[in-house]
Amino acid sequence: MAADRQHQDLDVVALILKDHRSMEELFRRMRSVEADRAGALAKFSALLIAHGEAEETKVYGALKRYKDVDDEEVEHGAEEHAEANEALLALLEVDEVGSDVWDSRLEDLVKAVSHHLDEEERTILNGARENVSDERRAELGAAFLEERERHLAADCGAVENVRAVVGR
Repeated sequence: MAADRQHQDLDVVALILKDHRSMEELFRRMRSVEADRAGALAKFSALLIAHGEAEETKVYGALKRYKDVDDEEVEHGAEEHAEANEALLALLEVDEVGSDVWDSRLEDLVKAVSHHLDEEERTILNGARENVSDERRAELGAAFLEERERHLAADCGAVENVRAVVGR
């Protein structure tokens, strides 16, 4: 029973979905004039970069080895990470939080990320749920978390790092 609980806690699909919901909550805070919008952006930036890097290095490659997990969707997911990172950088480079330019670039970011979350959840994550064992999903979840934490600890959301990620 303890092993089942551990598998659930580390299920890579559940961990990715939890990050997706956190991103959506941070979007709400970035849109609210009553919230600490700059603080929400800083948290979002770190989460988006750490999440995307961990997915690409620890999850996507492993999922491509499974039958019925769509390889093209996995590659498309990585392309969408690049688009979202570019939109993030454009927002981070705006000096005045809440300005018209900031709001416009925030909406570009929301659009890019929301599209990716929706597509990834319908294609890649459902494929993983149906075709990858609980044990393997827990192994991938542990690797995803470790890589994600490594990026977060390295201040991956800082504008200089986002610029480097976009430039790759």
